[in-house]
Amino acid sequence: MNARIARPAAAAALAAAVLVSVSGCGGEAAVGTAPAGKVVVAGVEVVKDPKLHDLLPEKIRKAGEVRVATDVPYPPFEMFVKEGEPTLTGLDYDLGQALGAKLGVRFAFTPQKFDGIVPAIQAGKFDVAMSAITDNKERQKVVDFVDYSQSGSGILVAEGNPSNVTTLDDLCGRKVAVQTATNQLDLLKTHQAACSTAGKGKIDIQTYPKDSDAQLALRSGKVVAQVLTKPAAGWVAKTADDGKAFDLAEDPAAPGGYNASPNGIAVTKDLPQLTDAIQKALQALIDDGTAAAIYGTYGVASIGIKEATKNAAVD
Repeated sequence: MNARIARPAAAAALAAAVLVSVSGCGGEAAVGTAPAGKVVVAGVEVVKDPKLHDLLPEKIRKAGEVRVATDVPYPPFEMFVKEGEPTLTGLDYDLGQALGAKLGVRFAFTPQKFDGIVPAIQAGKFDVAMSAITDNKERQKVVDFVDYSQSGSGILVAEGNPSNVTTLDDLCGRKVAVQTATNQLDLLKTHQAACSTAGKGKIDIQTYPKDSDAQLALRSGKVVAQVLTKPAAGWVAKTADDGKAFDLAEDPAAPGGYNASPNGIAVTKDLPQLTDAIQKALQALIDDGTAAAIYGTYGVASIGIKEATKNAAVD
């Protein structure tokens, strides 16, 4: 599932955990931490690995930075710390800072409209993109991916999960909220057959124009759950009313969410050494627990993966 098809409403941004510096880049603001000095991300100090630094292409080592495109806001992956100001935060941003610190270069983030990201990489404006991009075979024709998470649809329930919802089967015969014209609506419609086979009633699907409207229905008890992208569900559960309004239902059989697809860091095909260096740096962050700490900061620890794969599209 492409998490970018149904974008949730922007949530309140989390305060930045790292210091940032701002410099001009092609007339836009590029944001990122400098590799020098102590870099702490999600409470973890990240130290440069000289061997990984040496794997970088000479062009990147000389520049001292990786130019990163990102589409902001798309919580919890990328957000502005404060509306109207350029400072960024979010899962992708924090992961980028950790990768930069591990590689000994600066990951300089620049906002870019989502549909223009891949063309901008092809045009040489950016080296990579970190923007919750689904790794699929069509995109692999023009960029390479280093996969860092997997995400699909998740289930948001009221605080304490009073209706004991864990799986999609638990939604059979009950009222469930979902945003119109989304993959999540298609998921619920498709699951109706499974409800019938199990001898349960069909899901009473309640559609709403916005995710925020669906959450109001859940708050008021009109529905027992809302189905939305799992990263968005985790973020809402963590941030709404300081985490006291909702819970994220966790299905052990679908840790990344239903119909989960890999999210990847898109890298220009012109720099295969950069792809390899990022993949190895990411694996180091996975192995030492830094990646898990970052995902946990945004309430989506379950979308993390154990292996930094390359071009692992499932379509």
